[in-house]
Amino acid sequence: MSIQVQQVSKRFGDFAALDDVTLEFPSGELVALLGPSGCGKTTLLRIVAGLEFADAGRVVLNGEDVASVGTRERQVGFVFQHYALFRHMTVFENVAFGLRVKSRRERRSDAQIRAKVHELLGLVQLDWLADHYPAELSGGQRQRIALARALAVEPKVLLLDEPFGALDAKVRKELRSWLRRLHDELHITTIFVTHDQEEALEVADRIVLMNHGKVEQIGAPQDVYDTPRSPFVYEFLGAVNRLSGELRMHDFIADVGAGAGAFRVTADKDDLPAVPQDGRAMAYVRPHDLALLPANDGGPGIDVAVRRAIPLGGTVRVELAAPGGEVWEAELTRAGWQALGAQNGAPLRAVPRQLRVFAAQA
Repeated sequence: MSIQVQQVSKRFGDFAALDDVTLEFPSGELVALLGPSGCGKTTLLRIVAGLEFADAGRVVLNGEDVASVGTRERQVGFVFQHYALFRHMTVFENVAFGLRVKSRRERRSDAQIRAKVHELLGLVQLDWLADHYPAELSGGQRQRIALARALAVEPKVLLLDEPFGALDAKVRKELRSWLRRLHDELHITTIFVTHDQEEALEVADRIVLMNHGKVEQIGAPQDVYDTPRSPFVYEFLGAVNRLSGELRMHDFIADVGAGAGAFRVTADKDDLPAVPQDGRAMAYVRPHDLALLPANDGGPGIDVAVRRAIPLGGTVRVELAAPGGEVWEAELTRAGWQALGAQNGAPLRAVPRQLRVFAAQA
């Protein structure tokens, strides 16, 4: 089922939760709504589900305006962050619930319901827990049961509101991979709300990045990460180092303190979205795009000092004291860091391999 959100706005008192949002969700796609708390992503999800109503605009499901269509008739499955399982029912009865409350005309026979529930429990790999109660399950198991219950009514659209937010990091990572595999098998149109950048990058076909009730950028995960269109997108999607300076004829000239040395990089026009030819600007550099060289290297670069090195398995995150009191991060392989032989407090030269430049905010 395809979904179109057309010029949707929603206010709660003086707060604009959504401001003229227009989006399209193609059939069979898994789309992540990503953004900070209060950006409007959950409100948008609830409007698509029919749990909230827009002040303006409309939602179109498969070409039909659903303004007057109730939640049940929209054929959506909804999974919340906190499971919402019935504690007094077994796992089997929780999953069967949506099938049993259908009208007599639509309801399946007991044998068909039993077969459907066991099929779904097998799909989420928890058939062996059919006779258990929610209190006997782990958080990850409860969330998979909640998803099985949502799928029981055979929804055309699956809406997930931060479904793994209450789980620990290891379980979240396991369930992300599992959800992606499940989606590839079922191909249900899915909208997935999260504030976790890694989650969105790993799971989604497309990311819709939202801020203050508006859409900042839409695209495939790698495209949004590699070519952010605004400083907000750059800073929200992963760690980033900032460097102020000026643009002169598409050359970025960094502001550096006394003794820090000169630094200049020529940026391609494609790397200068909304940047004037001349004027104040801000450059953004990802930690993995920041090379570290010995202080006496002599080439162009920024003088920095090591604050501390944090081993992370096969990589090392290095915190750096940078000009202007900034704290930067660089990401190196373990072998690369060992080759530098730098200790805390040691001076180094930082050289951006790639940066992106935006006009300085007024």
